[in-house]
Amino acid sequence: MKIFKPNLPFLKQWFLSGAFMFMISSCGSDIDPQIQEETKTGELTLQKLIIALKANKNPEKMLAEKRDLENYLSEKLNRTVEVIIPTDSAIVVESFRNGTLDLGYLSSTDASRNLDQKTASILLVHLKNGKTYYNSVWLMRNGKPYQSITDLKDKPVAFASRSSTSGFLIPTWDLAQKGLVGPDSSLTDYFSQTIYGTGYVSAVEKVLSGEVEAAAVSDYVFEGDNKYLSNEQKSKLQILQKQGPVPAHTLCIRGSISENDQKFLQQALLEMNMENPKLRDRIFNGELVVVDQDAHLRVTREALEVQKTLRP
Repeated sequence: MKIFKPNLPFLKQWFLSGAFMFMISSCGSDIDPQIQEETKTGELTLQKLIIALKANKNPEKMLAEKRDLENYLSEKLNRTVEVIIPTDSAIVVESFRNGTLDLGYLSSTDASRNLDQKTASILLVHLKNGKTYYNSVWLMRNGKPYQSITDLKDKPVAFASRSSTSGFLIPTWDLAQKGLVGPDSSLTDYFSQTIYGTGYVSAVEKVLSGEVEAAAVSDYVFEGDNKYLSNEQKSKLQILQKQGPVPAHTLCIRGSISENDQKFLQQALLEMNMENPKLRDRIFNGELVVVDQDAHLRVTREALEVQKTLRP
């Protein structure tokens, strides 16, 4: 089977152009970023809905997901819906703040930062195998002699990206809990080299090429369907170690949207569970549910506090 190799120039141009247009957008939801006045229950005052998705798959799949989600929600809400794919999570924070973004599908790390800056709140999260969390894993090539991450001292490794929860934050938190890194020992003190990818696939490809001995990613990259890796790629890999839990991805909503509009959008998205579960799973990776946002983000916030204490 042919291994997917993304067209990097196209990918970069497409994502960056989308991010640029998103940053300069001034229409947003055609509202002032101040708190909306409350409206009648059951009425959506937003005339346009802008949703951000994570740029974590190949561009062809993301273009299809963008189109299909826009079509589904436009028809359901009877509103114009625009889906964008920014590559920098900092854009999302600012866009929530200035009113040019309404909903964002974010990792728990990005959700924590938006909540801490009071730009957004969690509307829904997705279930993974019936749970509101999943695991982070270290993947290595088949046949390697390692038994755990402690065997990788002075070896090169890859992280999915610096902003990834399962592919950086939680694995680093696990290393700190084991006493392998900390205030006096950085990642580069423990590993001979730490490389940061542009997502799950790029990190795994460094394992397959022999550039690194292991890569930190989400468990569903290896154990789930073939959204990220082909069967051929998976056949060459195995899990070295699991760590977690990793709070599931969140669907966050801009804080300045009125309470009635928030309830309206929450109910509309919950109805997707019954109306179009296939599209829901493609976009959001599982059933959408309501959670207590502080309880959901507890592990992520603990890991972020530990990360602040690590030697750079």
